[in-house]
Amino acid sequence: MNPANNLLWQPTPEQRERTQMMAFLRTVEDKFELDFSTDNSADAYAALHAWSVAEKEKFWSLLWDEFSVIGHKGERVLIDGDKMPGAEWFPDAEINFAENLLRFRDNRPALVFTNEHGERTEITYAELYLATAQLAAKLKQQGVQAGDRVAGMLPNCIETIIAMLATTSLGAVWSSCSPDFGVQGVLDRFGQVAPKVLFTVDGYFYNGKTLDISDKVNEIAANLPSVEALVAIPFAGIQHSINNAVAWNDYRDVQATELAFVPRKFNDPLYIMFSSGTTGVPKCIVHGIGGTLLQHIKEHALHTDLRREDTLFYFTTCGWMMWNWLVSGLAIGARLALFDGSPFYPSPAAMPDLIDKEGITVFGTSAKYLAALEKAGEKPRESHKLSGLRAILTTGSVLAPESFDYVYRDIKADVCLSSISGGTDIVSCFALGNPILPVYRGQLQCRGLGLAVNVYNDAGEPVQGEKGELVCEQSFPCMPIGFWNDTDGSRYHGAYFERFDNIWAHGDYAELTTEGGVIIYGRSDAVLNPGGVRIGTAEIYRQVEKVDAVLESIAVGQQWQDDERIVLFVKLRDGIELTDELRNEIKKIIRANATPRHVPSVILQVADIPRTISGKIVELAVRQVVHGEKVKNTDALANPEALDYFRDRAELSQ
Repeated sequence: MNPANNLLWQPTPEQRERTQMMAFLRTVEDKFELDFSTDNSADAYAALHAWSVAEKEKFWSLLWDEFSVIGHKGERVLIDGDKMPGAEWFPDAEINFAENLLRFRDNRPALVFTNEHGERTEITYAELYLATAQLAAKLKQQGVQAGDRVAGMLPNCIETIIAMLATTSLGAVWSSCSPDFGVQGVLDRFGQVAPKVLFTVDGYFYNGKTLDISDKVNEIAANLPSVEALVAIPFAGIQHSINNAVAWNDYRDVQATELAFVPRKFNDPLYIMFSSGTTGVPKCIVHGIGGTLLQHIKEHALHTDLRREDTLFYFTTCGWMMWNWLVSGLAIGARLALFDGSPFYPSPAAMPDLIDKEGITVFGTSAKYLAALEKAGEKPRESHKLSGLRAILTTGSVLAPESFDYVYRDIKADVCLSSISGGTDIVSCFALGNPILPVYRGQLQCRGLGLAVNVYNDAGEPVQGEKGELVCEQSFPCMPIGFWNDTDGSRYHGAYFERFDNIWAHGDYAELTTEGGVIIYGRSDAVLNPGGVRIGTAEIYRQVEKVDAVLESIAVGQQWQDDERIVLFVKLRDGIELTDELRNEIKKIIRANATPRHVPSVILQVADIPRTISGKIVELAVRQVVHGEKVKNTDALANPEALDYFRDRAELSQ
């Protein structure tokens, strides 16, 4: 890779100097009498990152102080810091998550919600505080206390954030999923954590349709004996009844005006989140209060340069960790823009319209969305102002280099495009953006501060410029505090620490670049291995996306004649059939831009590609179907019927 030919954007010296990252860097230099030689941004950041890993206790303690975390920090920062798992961060600290997100109580806007139909609601920080106080008082009267679980089957709306804040203000634990989950999918999740209160809606909107979920809610509630109160928000205005539900407007104490934040330990549980669950019942991943807060403050303030005057948006549902990440923007005092529905309704211009209407300055979305927007022929740079937009964040899957080109060519030239990568496992990022660094085509800008991220080969040796397993070599505050009901910790240990002893193996196939960035090639458990050569699926997808007839694709390895061959399934535009000519075009593009090893042995057309409810394609489930194996948990899929297109394909036995 030639860095000069792949440089797409870099901040001006003036932009760089105004960032919170530079201010923090200079604070570290002054406080610890260091010199990071700030003439070159990449060198300066590399030095800061190296210090933050080598002096991790000083780094995380300074972060607490510099961003005025509310709570008692205590004297000790880390116990058993060399153990993974087993290290304990800030063992003497006391903290309340909601108190830190509600530190601002003025009349500046906090949340603005818009739905598919353009209906809009906005509330201030003062109004958010009052609404939270009234709901928290009612939850307390209900008997909710520290350690209890409260769940929400909810859209990405203002009420959802109020419910989470009220729950966590009491020291209780919040868990959520989106209303498009199936009955079994919800029970597989909430049934494990036994919530005392369940918040839900009557229905939701998607792609112009109103979807009534009252019958589904009745069935779910009937099978959750732990639920003592079912609270229904009239989100879609549907008259159908939800049995034994209390209306949202009635579930509050209107006399309450103040919040009594319950202090909790740094490592007490805050969120219970769930793995995708496509290979069995979802794992319940428990995240701690302090680690989540510190990590999100770091990522918002330093890596995104988020400020009070910003409007932060992320296209997400409440079943995806990016919702939890988005909500932490309240700790910075930013205005959060919320949206629920299809990003292409009523037209592909829906999200660019929202950017202009709400003055969004930091726009977050999925890699899939940007690819689909390009396929739809949208060129927002020509049709929209986007005047305040300064950063675009993407995650969910690998952002292809061609999507980098699309952003700078057809969306906005002067924008920091930050592809970010981490996951539900850490409710944050291992690699992400940086406002003082250049953007190189196809690369995530940097490794996150305080995280000893590296790439190992199969022998467990660190490598640069080679593909391998993404790892973290030292403990960090936002590691999960465990899995729910995993009493001996064996499931937790097996998920991350079996591959390399005392090293977090994340499950991503990645590469560290000479520019200091990171390239993600896909999940390492989905890596293809034809002829013993390891190939990341993202390497194939980026080439297939160049074919105009293809909307999306999925590649899996099929065991074949004592080896493995690549099978590629493609979803084509309406009215297009897969011909030998189109197959040859796909193969030619892959061969010319990758290697002959990347070329699929078989290319087949399917009507749809299965995805999790958070939008990720499920390569492992397709691989299981191709080999005649049973997919253990189809309730984790948004479109489980799509698996039928992969079953009993005669072409797969030829």
